[in-house]
Amino acid sequence: MQKSLILISIISICVVAVFANQNKIEARLAAANNRFGFSIFNQLRNRNEDKNLFFSPLSISQALTMAYNGAAGETRQAMAQTLKIDEMSPDEVNQASADLMKLLLSSDPKIELAIANSLWARQGVKFREDFLDRNRRFFNAEIASLNFSDPQAKTIINNWVSNSTKGKIPTIIDQIDSQKVLFLINAIYFKGHWQKQFDKSLTKNEPFHLLSGAQKQMPMMKQSGSYLYNRGDKFQAIGLPYGQGSTTLIIFLPDQNSSLKEFLKGFNYDRCEEWMKGFRSTPGDIKIPRFKMDYESTLNDALKVLGMSVAFSTHADFSGMRDQRDLFISEVKHKAIVEVNEEGTEASAATSVGISVTSIRLPQERFTFIADRPFLMAIRHQQTGAILFMGVVVDPKA
Repeated sequence: MQKSLILISIISICVVAVFANQNKIEARLAAANNRFGFSIFNQLRNRNEDKNLFFSPLSISQALTMAYNGAAGETRQAMAQTLKIDEMSPDEVNQASADLMKLLLSSDPKIELAIANSLWARQGVKFREDFLDRNRRFFNAEIASLNFSDPQAKTIINNWVSNSTKGKIPTIIDQIDSQKVLFLINAIYFKGHWQKQFDKSLTKNEPFHLLSGAQKQMPMMKQSGSYLYNRGDKFQAIGLPYGQGSTTLIIFLPDQNSSLKEFLKGFNYDRCEEWMKGFRSTPGDIKIPRFKMDYESTLNDALKVLGMSVAFSTHADFSGMRDQRDLFISEVKHKAIVEVNEEGTEASAATSVGISVTSIRLPQERFTFIADRPFLMAIRHQQTGAILFMGVVVDPKA
């Protein structure tokens, strides 16, 4: 991960409110996931403001919600507040998760989207059947029991992640210590071709301006046409649709007399929702870099700051997973990768939750949009506004 390119790739970033189905339960969950995603984004970026950032809010939400199905008491309340689902009942959350997944997976036959969930339990450790059944029914989770003492156990889990992400995320588990009794894992794979692909012959190396003030040569893809566009206060934003238009890549570009840091001050779900309402179809000329990016992070500290500390402590209550109150979350690990080129975008993410045992205005003129400096980027599911990926690009790699 290099300094100076922060890429935010969000599949579905805000604005659930503008769609006719805004009152449906899956739309409420999509909005909750998005709010949680912005909270995680700000926590992760605060730790490394000058580095690339890319992650999947949806993947993290799904993995943690499966764990939420086994939480009780104060632990359940803390997880619900952190995940922004505290105004929904557990039954509503589960049904909304199933409905949202079904809607996302069926919304565009021209987009390849796969969402997979799994639970891997230590052989000999018994978990409540109702906990397993909820995750099987509502998250379509595969459930398996493994001998965690066998070195092959880690390979089996990692192979599942690799297969579920088309090999883009080859590993998520580095080691299995003696306290680990359960892994709850989500994997997401996305591949979408632009509705209007870029002409490779027009791609030329041009300067990309880094946060440090230095420049680097990047292949810049060029195109003209009509695009979803919004001109805001010290920024421009465009939307590039994939396939039949159900999912869109959103790029927020600070003006030259501003900066990504200034743009992101106070950046949150509500502000983004307002910006999304200002998008209009507008003629223009665009240039965006062709790049690849990967990211990985352990999310324990970020989730603790957001209010989930009790779930990581020996006071955690996961009695919904098993009768003994002896479990806690020991690690939440996330990996994500994205590639943007002339054909479209390919992105994957995986999240592992390790459980251990204790012992706006429409411009009329033609615009010019050249993303030759750090920018915010988002991929958005148009119907629900659900966020699949999120990040920041400061130093793109060709």
